[in-house]
Amino acid sequence: MLNTKPNWPILAVMIGISLIGCKILPTKSGDGGNAPAFNPDKVVEEIWAAKVVPYLQQKAGPFAQVHALATTDAAAAGAKYGNPNKQANSPWTFAVRLEGKIVAANTQSRAATVDLDADGDGKADARVQIGPAVRGTALRDSLDFIQFNDFTNQIDFAQFGKAFNSYADKTVLSKLPREALEGRSAKVLGAYTLGSGQDLPLVTPAEAEIGPKP
Repeated sequence: MLNTKPNWPILAVMIGISLIGCKILPTKSGDGGNAPAFNPDKVVEEIWAAKVVPYLQQKAGPFAQVHALATTDAAAAGAKYGNPNKQANSPWTFAVRLEGKIVAANTQSRAATVDLDADGDGKADARVQIGPAVRGTALRDSLDFIQFNDFTNQIDFAQFGKAFNSYADKTVLSKLPREALEGRSAKVLGAYTLGSGQDLPLVTPAEAEIGPKP
């Protein structure tokens, strides 16, 4: 069984630093020259450990608490656990910590998932993506220092969302076990979008651990 106490490294120096308004894309230089081409994979790699993970560690709430509030008052949940700077017509995305037992696993698909029972009743409460294919843009959309207006166009913004998924898979998800997952404990730091069209909340991890076979 995993230690239920958080053991992920926390960069304390980040706690006092405001990330709001941080520009992601290079702008044109003062002499009129063009900015370098946007490389979403490189940008995500540069900000992941320094900004993304510390932000989620600071912002995330326990899944059960977040989801209960989100389903009754999404705006209140968004103000506390979400991105209040999101586009007005976009759904809320919340940062969460999720711990529980794996009660089902789908590893035959490239978009593999595990279902977690977070409250001990034997029923799945959330579905966690474990890649390699990762759906949605929950990681990007949970960060309040990333704004659509900072991007040249919608294509760049979409590519940036995919880059988060690719980096999460490369550095976190690809290292998780794939066999005999049911019955194991799991711990996740990540994000999910309210009303994502799934029968269970679909959580995309930025950090994840799966315990040993019981």
